[in-house]
Parts: sequence; C-alpha cells; structure tokens
Amino acid sequence: MSTPTLSRWLKPAPALALLVVLAAGCKKDDGGGGSTPTPPPTPPTTPTTASQMAVWLTTPDKSALFYRQKLNLQFSATINTDPTIVVDSTQTYQTMDGFGYCLTGGSAQVMKQMSAPARAALIKELFATDSTSLGVSYLRVSIGASDLDASVFSYDDGPADPTLANFSLAPDQVALIPVLKEILAVNPAIKILGSPWSPPAWMKTNNNPVGGSLRPEYYDAYGRYFVKYIQGMQAQGITIDAVTLQNEPLNPNNNPSLLMQASEQINFIKNNVGPAFKAAGLATKIIAYDHNTDRTDYPLSVLGDAGANPYVDGSAFHFYSPNVPITVLSQVHDAFPTKNVYFTELWTQAPGNFASDLGYHVQNLEIGAVRNWSRNVIEWNLASDQYYGPHTPGGCTQCLAPSPSTATP
Repeated sequence: MSTPTLSRWLKPAPALALLVVLAAGCKKDDGGGGSTPTPPPTPPTTPTTASQMAVWLTTPDKSALFYRQKLNLQFSATINTDPTIVVDSTQTYQTMDGFGYCLTGGSAQVMKQMSAPARAALIKELFATDSTSLGVSYLRVSIGASDLDASVFSYDDGPADPTLANFSLAPDQVALIPVLKEILAVNPAIKILGSPWSPPAWMKTNNNPVGGSLRPEYYDAYGRYFVKYIQGMQAQGITIDAVTLQNEPLNPNNNPSLLMQASEQINFIKNNVGPAFKAAGLATKIIAYDHNTDRTDYPLSVLGDAGANPYVDGSAFHFYSPNVPITVLSQVHDAFPTKNVYFTELWTQAPGNFASDLGYHVQNLEIGAVRNWSRNVIEWNLASDQYYGPHTPGGCTQCLAPSPSTATP
C-alpha cells in the first residue's frame, strides 16, 4: 500500500487565519461604497490582558513545520528590531470564510486506504478545532472527476439522458463522501465548494471528457445536474456552500475539461442554472470564472451582465499567470464591490523547493489574496501517494501535496 504524502507546511488553523488577517491588513468591507481609504495609524498601547493569539510556526529550513509554540504571542511596548503590529479593534475588515485545500477524489482515495485509526488521527489533526489541532476550515471538491481522480467519470455517464433519470453519486460513495463525513464529524462548520472539471460527455459538442463545449440543447439539463448534485450531497449530510460552474473554463486541454467562454457562462447562469437554483430553493452560492488572474475581463463580463449578476455571489481565481499580480483581485472587487472574491487554486510542482515554495505561497496567497479581498485561500490537493497520484490519463503528473512528512497507513 502506498504511503500518502500530506500537506504539512501551510496547514491553516484558526490561529493562522487570525494572524494572517491581522498582519495582512485586509481591506475594509465597504458594503458597496467603493474602496475605503486607509485609516491613520493608531498609536500602539501597552496590553493590559493576556494574549489570546497562539503562535503556529513554519520555518524555511523545516526546523518547525506548523507547530504550535509553547508561548502565546505577547505584544510589548518594549523597543525591539521587529516591525510593530498595531491592532485597532475599532476597524472592521472583510469576513473570512476559511483556509484550506482541494480534497480531490485522489486525495480521498489515498486517505481511505489508510487504516481507520491512522485516518481518524490525521483528520483530527487537520480539521478539529481544539487547541492541539489545525482547524482547516475550507475544502474544495470536484463535481464529478477532476484530473486527480484515478479515472474519469460523471454522475450520469452515457447514453444521453436529458431527464437525468440515471443521475447517481455512486462514484463518490467509494471514498470522497465517506471521508467528507468523517471530516464533518470533527468539524461540522467547515465550508465546502464544489467545482466541475467537465459535464457528462454526452452533453458536449465533442462527446468527449476532454475539451469541447456545452451543447446549447443541454444547458437546461446541466443546470438541473447541479441541483441534483447539491441535493444529493445534502441527503448525505454534506452541505455544499458554493459552486463554481467550470474549473478553468479557458483550459480545454486537461482530462477532464470543458471550454466555456464568458458569453456561454453568462447565458448558462441567467437562463438555466440561476433559475434552477431559485426554483429549487437552494442557498448554495454561484461563483463565476475560477481561472487565472490574467483574464479579469471574464468575471467582469459575467458580473456586468444584468441578467446574470443577481444570481452570482462573486468570482474565483487561480494563480498560474505569475506575471499578473494577485492585486488584480482588488480591481475586480472595486468594479463590483458588493460581489465577493475567492481564491480557489495554486499547485506546488513536484519535487518542489520547500523554502522558496513556502515564501511564494505565503506572499501571494495567505497574505496577498487576503489583502486583495479574497474571503478564502485554497491550496491545491490535500494528499497524494509517493508517485504524485492518483491522476487520470493525461492529468497532472507533478502535483505535489507539498510535504516533508508522511502519515503511515
């Protein structure tokens, strides 16, 4: 049995979330009035009560790998060489939904192969909210297969089934749903975002899991497909807080994948999936885009459409265009300040360089995305085996669950 590799260096705990938000200086939620000017600095004051903030430390040399320190963080008026952190309790900033990972089907499969006691210990360490655990607070899962599943599947594979009579979550019953239930047992408040890599192949112009576009005659069926997914997961005790409508809609080369232009997503939202959610009484958020920072025109087009806008909670971003800074998230927010911004994916390429990867991700995601209005930060792929799998044929072969540590099955 393979040994799962687990993301150890950026395990998000409530303490980390708090420290990142304080250090990052998140922009104030202005409730629709545009960007808020930076308030004048508040003079530092000597604390009069014990600190309520714990310190969780990761170092580039791996001498500490997100370990809680014995001493709590203490603010002091004593002169020192470190920057002064000023906490102004009169200022309110954006609400954070959470920090976490993509729990791919492959991640769930690797975890399911662990012994029950080892998996229970791991889930407690990652997801419990007590003072000895890390409190991961957000997960992204794939709707159907992602490229980090062992095989390609949808919930209604052919032949064509416009009524969705054969819709079934059975593929996820093997590993993903059982693992999610175990996670929810220790952290029932965790938020879950669902993203599809492809609709069923029979809905597509090329009748293939890779590439192609959604055929117009199946827009309505695909809207109902989302409804069935959310309702089916709810029947399993799993609440889907939000969905994006297509992972990387401008990347038709992955396995699976789909090309969905902005105009197509606009039509799908306002004419099909939005009304379908409303008719079914679903509170699940619809999030647009879910791709790189270099194409802000895509989410701006969706948010700017009068028919689609009322159904859309906000837009989501990946960070695979390093020449386009994470600050463009603020540009999208400033154009539509009542709509939310989310960060949903960045990988670490195997074999990785721990020190530089740590700095890059903290600078651009844990601090950068948060400083530019993102309500969450999701790192790619919670777990993999020692071969960076499982993955589909043609799927990612170098997606590292970035860790120097292992958990033994």
